[in-house]
Amino acid sequence: MRPTMKRLMLIAATAGAVLSAGSAFAIDTIRVGFTIPAEESKYWMMKRPERFPDIGKTYNIEWTQFQGTSPMTQALAAGAVDCATQGVLSLANGAVNGGLKAYIVAQHVYEKPGGFSVYWAVKDDSPIKTVADLKGKTVGISVLGGGTYGPFAMILRKAGVDPEKDIKLVETGFAVSEDALRQGRVDAVNMNQPFAARAEAKGGIHKLFSLSEAMPNIVHILEACRADFVDKNPALAKAYVRDITHGMEMALADRAETLKVVNEVLKAPIPVLDTYLLKDNDFGRDPKAAPNFDAIQLMLDIYAETGMLPKLSVRQFYNPNVVAPIE
Repeated sequence: MRPTMKRLMLIAATAGAVLSAGSAFAIDTIRVGFTIPAEESKYWMMKRPERFPDIGKTYNIEWTQFQGTSPMTQALAAGAVDCATQGVLSLANGAVNGGLKAYIVAQHVYEKPGGFSVYWAVKDDSPIKTVADLKGKTVGISVLGGGTYGPFAMILRKAGVDPEKDIKLVETGFAVSEDALRQGRVDAVNMNQPFAARAEAKGGIHKLFSLSEAMPNIVHILEACRADFVDKNPALAKAYVRDITHGMEMALADRAETLKVVNEVLKAPIPVLDTYLLKDNDFGRDPKAAPNFDAIQLMLDIYAETGMLPKLSVRQFYNPNVVAPIE
């Protein structure tokens, strides 16, 4: 055998040994669902993974973007994702109607007094002046059955409008809500940041009502992981929640960099983001992404009182070993 062939065989054998060793130390991957906006800790994990010692070393993340929280509830229930952003109503509906067993592991944003509240807007020249005027109209909502539907329905019912019979409710994602309203595809539509700030700067629209009128201190979005995933992979789940904790800390500590990170995800201009993001007119954020279980229980109680859900306890979504903050 010629020396050249011997060297090639040696190289091949060495490469095979390296591949075998690499496969023996393959790291786990967490499948994570996300949406936009208002998930700054996850955006940091997505766009600045080098700032998190475990990402890419202890575990990998497979990111999947969804239109809203309701589709992510279905994905969790189907086992298609391990962890995902959730609204309180979406998560509860998944537990009641889909048999979903999940733990709330962190919290992204909530509505704080004096801060931003998701609202429904109409054009300045619209004949709609009050909530009651929505009867017979086409109304946009970010996702059917999503987290904003509960307080939205409460406001309509209080004004004598049946949200299931008196209006045509259509899905209108936050990113296209302004265009849908200006072009007349909907008569009223939900507005969230940064799209609300962009629309307000152009003028011609105004707020009809906001969700804070029905439910103060709403926990808008939280992070949930399937119970079976957490129970089978406690160390992996804790590493993920630890990074969410640190992601929130970094997002709040370095606003200039957070503006860049959010710009990369949302594609919204930094000057627009700068008008509200992490300012007093934005949502509230716990500095360590800790879930407010008392506020979540209050929301569940209100949903039960209005007949939207059976009576539920937030304790069924609580695992003390895997919940932010984890340092």
